[in-house]
Amino acid sequence: MVEKNTDLLRMIQQKLPTFSKGQRQIASYMLEHYDKAAYMTAAKLGALVGVSESTVVRFALELGFEGYPDLQHSLQELIRSKLTTLQRIEITNDRIGDADLLEKVLNQDIDKIKHTLDEIDRDSFNSAVDALVDARMIYIIGMRSSSSLASFMYFYLNLIFPHVRLVRTTSGSEVFEQILRISKEDVMIGISFPRYSKRIINALEYAKKQGAHVITITDSAASPIAPMADDLLLAKSDMASFVDSLVAPLSIINALIVAIGKKKQYEIADTFEKLENIWDEYDVYEKSHDED
Repeated sequence: MVEKNTDLLRMIQQKLPTFSKGQRQIASYMLEHYDKAAYMTAAKLGALVGVSESTVVRFALELGFEGYPDLQHSLQELIRSKLTTLQRIEITNDRIGDADLLEKVLNQDIDKIKHTLDEIDRDSFNSAVDALVDARMIYIIGMRSSSSLASFMYFYLNLIFPHVRLVRTTSGSEVFEQILRISKEDVMIGISFPRYSKRIINALEYAKKQGAHVITITDSAASPIAPMADDLLLAKSDMASFVDSLVAPLSIINALIVAIGKKKQYEIADTFEKLENIWDEYDVYEKSHDED
């Protein structure tokens, strides 16, 4: 089994002189069009470069993989942080084809949630809940598309806990100014999916050095924020054209909030009773006709 952190393209380049003629054809195509090869079946890749499906399978074995699906998965993990927006659009348009877009995208999202549920580490999830409940201060950071997840999480945790901070990420220096006093009594939640943000990586490294409990929500153990995690929560993510599919990480965040709410149900009941009175007094929400 090839190590996850191996630079696959470099390894293929180095082994190129040792390959048979057919394997060199596969290698050459993969080096030049790795973005497309990652989502091709062995049969399709073989037909494209002019070799048999069995030659493609042997190529994967020659590289040290257990089979072609293993190679394909590693290549997909490798490229996801490298693809440009235009490459993402081209690849996903090829994958979806002329299918019913609504059905295709929703079914893909359902699969991501199912795979996340099957593979998530329950001990890490429970540990994350306990750490958040016991934290002196909770910091939440997410950038680009992940910023929406961070904001959602902040909204609800801020209703439960008195000390929650959503780290603004408009500049690198501003990030460190906001987390300057983080300590071992605190928790930092980092949310990042390809393409990974360097600011989040740097922020989590700093938090880890200060002794804070780090919770990461990301897509893979090979993610650059995974090594900093005390609790690593993996959620399946994929690209739907230029859009990131983030339904699985959102489900994990929902589950964390619900689990925390269950542990602090009495405090939360008191908080929401006060809020309902405030909302009613200041006419925050539209009232139903029954309430008139």
